[in-house]
Amino acid sequence: MYLKKIALTLASVALFWACSTGTTDSTEPTPQPGNAGSTDRKAMLANLADNIILPSYANVKTIFDAMQTKADAFAAKPSPTSLTEFRRAWATAYIEWQKVELFDVGPAENHTLRYFFNIYPANTAGIEENIVTGSSASLDVPSSYPKQGFPALDYLINGLGSTDEAILTKYTTASDATKRIAYLKRITGQMNTHFTTVYSEWTGGYRDTFVNCTGLDAGCSTSKLVNGFVLHYERYIRSGKIGIPSGAMTNGVMAPEKVESFYKKDLSLTLAKTAHQAVVDFFNGKSVKTGQEGPSLKTYLNGLGARDSRTGTALTDIINAQMAISAAQLNALKGNLYDEVKINNSAVVQTYTEMQKAVRMLKVDMTTAMSITITYTDNDGD
Repeated sequence: MYLKKIALTLASVALFWACSTGTTDSTEPTPQPGNAGSTDRKAMLANLADNIILPSYANVKTIFDAMQTKADAFAAKPSPTSLTEFRRAWATAYIEWQKVELFDVGPAENHTLRYFFNIYPANTAGIEENIVTGSSASLDVPSSYPKQGFPALDYLINGLGSTDEAILTKYTTASDATKRIAYLKRITGQMNTHFTTVYSEWTGGYRDTFVNCTGLDAGCSTSKLVNGFVLHYERYIRSGKIGIPSGAMTNGVMAPEKVESFYKKDLSLTLAKTAHQAVVDFFNGKSVKTGQEGPSLKTYLNGLGARDSRTGTALTDIINAQMAISAAQLNALKGNLYDEVKINNSAVVQTYTEMQKAVRMLKVDMTTAMSITITYTDNDGD
């Protein structure tokens, strides 16, 4: 019912939009707190940095440190209790990671942070080879990305056997148990090193660089931020979490084994929903600390007067309405995306279809209104 109501709301909106950057007209509704238009890019960047990016990174740091403590405890004494506690901390950290992966700008972009944290599906054969090879196996080359991060931990604590007893055997009495524990510790250490580097650069001076680079050229913050934001939604949410597993991007060839969190399958939808909501909150400038909206991509578009040329509807209203439809599609799915792809794939494909509509709005309409050039390439017709 909720989805139908939203769909009716959008029924009057044309399928394609030609955004205007002219002045607002007399039919514009009275701005609400957090919705007022402003073209002050420095204020927007400051709010995004101080109230979303930095506190989100701080939250991840706290939660990741807690996960590493549980990982170390498990490595020191593998047991049913330590395994359960490590798994719980891993799941919490994986969920929290979804809230910062979209910040692909500045230090995170320069250090390719996402590649060390969340490239899936995990290369299990490569992980096993690295366990045998030991410390001489490089974790800093592109071929190593699917052998580490959250997906590799998923395999190592959830995918080594059909029972907890079988998994614990791999860390206790198996001939390679010592090497396996060493590799697990190496992965968590690698994640900690890369994340600490990125977070330290943000707090050590990049914040001011980010806020003060207010131009619209490709090297400045707004362009880099918007490109990273759109790329994240298109490639890593729409495609990675939904489109590829469902076969929506591969001529209907389903690949349920490519879902995120493959070995802890009932976590997969939670990760997708969390990532999607993080995009919505960022677009609207929602403070992590207070929940209030501030200067954001939404207020900047409103300040530019970006509207649908046919209906006069604010582009930000159209984007938020479409995001709500996509969220409703996600909410209608069951928690195990692997099973949903196998038995309810039409609903998963429909989720992709609704997300694709949002991609067009962000990648074409929003960037056109902002006079920002998309600098990355995707060959899927957008």
